[in-house]
Amino acid sequence: MPVATLIGPPWPAKFGAAKGARTRESILRVAVNLASLEGLQGLTIGRLAEELKMSKSGLFAHFGSKEDLQLATVEMAREIFREYVIRPALAEPEGMPRLWALCDRWVDHVESRVFAGGCFFTAASFEFDSRSGPVRDRIADAMRTWLSILSEAVERAQKRGHLKTGVNPELLAFEIYSLAIGSHWVHGLFGDRKAFSNVRAMILARLRTFATSKCPSSIQTTTGGVSRETSLCTFQPLTSRHNKKNKRTNR
Repeated sequence: MPVATLIGPPWPAKFGAAKGARTRESILRVAVNLASLEGLQGLTIGRLAEELKMSKSGLFAHFGSKEDLQLATVEMAREIFREYVIRPALAEPEGMPRLWALCDRWVDHVESRVFAGGCFFTAASFEFDSRSGPVRDRIADAMRTWLSILSEAVERAQKRGHLKTGVNPELLAFEIYSLAIGSHWVHGLFGDRKAFSNVRAMILARLRTFATSKCPSSIQTTTGGVSRETSLCTFQPLTSRHNKKNKRTNR
């Protein structure tokens, strides 16, 4: 695949950084997308040099070994994920809006092809789950951190009164995580784009199950440059339920 394609979204190297740092960042952005397409294990200095039309010695100046390159690539993927998914979501109001923004942007980063091959960390997790070593440990740490972010968002939604207190935050975070990973797999293997709308609907259904009457009714989100309003929680007023019951009784 051409280098220009691999450099693709989301962001160029930081303008204010020193030239060496900008060069390294540009190289790693290509490495991240190459690894998302061909696998992290297949990412070598030789393969990256071929893709970049650079000499191996030029790359060795930035990365001393294949493992160094892989570790740096995982860290760059983490930074891209933070920039596209986590930071914008954390800017949303605390509670259900923030929790949903984390879920929605996680799905959207795959749908919008932030990484050329789909979800970098889903693919890397499957690739390294039976291996050992620093690269696997770094991937596991990234996913463990993401699960803790989801779990904390659930806890904060409970503290805001948007979710029932009886919900186990770690279990709900794990459920959300499992649903999203499944959708990434379906899209990656079968090319089924309905996986994105399906998983959004499934996650929303679970959140609505545990929502309280204090939950905001909707949230405005912007993903992939498209702004949309999502209905979070819909509640039937108590008086309305009583009225319906009375009508059935009077029949």
